[in-house]
Amino acid sequence: STPIGNLEDITLRALRVLKEVDVIAAEDTRRSKKLLDHYNISKPMISYWSQKERVRSEEIIERLRSGQSVALVSDAGTPGISDPGSVVINKVIEDNIPLVIIPGPSALIAALSLSGLPTEKFTFIGFLPAKKSHRLKILKDLNLERRTLIFYEAPHRLIESLADMKEILTDRKAAVVKEITKMHEEVFRGKISEILLNLEGSTIAGEYVI
Repeated sequence: STPIGNLEDITLRALRVLKEVDVIAAEDTRRSKKLLDHYNISKPMISYWSQKERVRSEEIIERLRSGQSVALVSDAGTPGISDPGSVVINKVIEDNIPLVIIPGPSALIAALSLSGLPTEKFTFIGFLPAKKSHRLKILKDLNLERRTLIFYEAPHRLIESLADMKEILTDRKAAVVKEITKMHEEVFRGKISEILLNLEGSTIAGEYVI
């Protein structure tokens, strides 16, 4: 896991492993290089971004079979959690190659802690579909869910998604967390209708957790 914003959130163990491995498999080598440069780490990198993941996973497996050690990182947060990485992870498991997790920052857990909402039981949904009809169907399926629901949302769909939630999930208590650990971190709490009103005076940009 790598920092979701503030680069100081990297763990000592993660830094040690990044320095020790033979190669770093990164979702986007350009973004990961900023983290590595910040900590003066220089290692060969390969990208497994999006469509490349299935192809590059074979290369990663071959490196592991040859005895090399590989660190798998996403741009921010934990690989496989609303980020690429699950294809590589599953192939490693299928090949019975040792797999170790280096835990660290997670936007959904950080947002849950900040929300002030019940934390005993929760359900992580991730990103809702961009198409309104598909989004409404998922929200309708969640209508009777009483556990705390956690969503990721892009800035250009934030208001529309919150409006759909207000309509389908009723005007329940919520929290919207903006730019976690970054300079413009902000939390909006209250009923969905109240949050929508508060967002009218806010710049809608960056990354959001609902």
